[in-house]
Amino acid sequence: MDVVRDLLLVLHLLGMSALFGGALVQFRDSERVVNSAMLYGIGTQVVTGLLLVGVLEGQDEPVNHPKTAVKLAVALLVAVLCWANRRRDAVPAGIYYAILLLTVANVTIAVLW
Repeated sequence: MDVVRDLLLVLHLLGMSALFGGALVQFRDSERVVNSAMLYGIGTQVVTGLLLVGVLEGQDEPVNHPKTAVKLAVALLVAVLCWANRRRDAVPAGIYYAILLLTVANVTIAVLW
């Protein structure tokens, strides 16, 4: 089961990289969009995060449930923002910065909490 957990963790980190990288490459652009890297990245993060919690629970390893709940809430908010704006020609600056800052906040929660 350790292999499954490690594989899910790698996929979770790749999802974060896709989301953050997809947003960051547009930082200097005048018109920003929700690109496929961002959309698939957040989807990967939500799914692999839930699966990771399930695997950890199945192995009777300790899980910090409040931290998991906060991270899930932030990830779902990012997912809704990405999904709702995926077909726009240009995403408003406030929404773009919200996606970017919430992504950084989720990483910060994961590392520092």
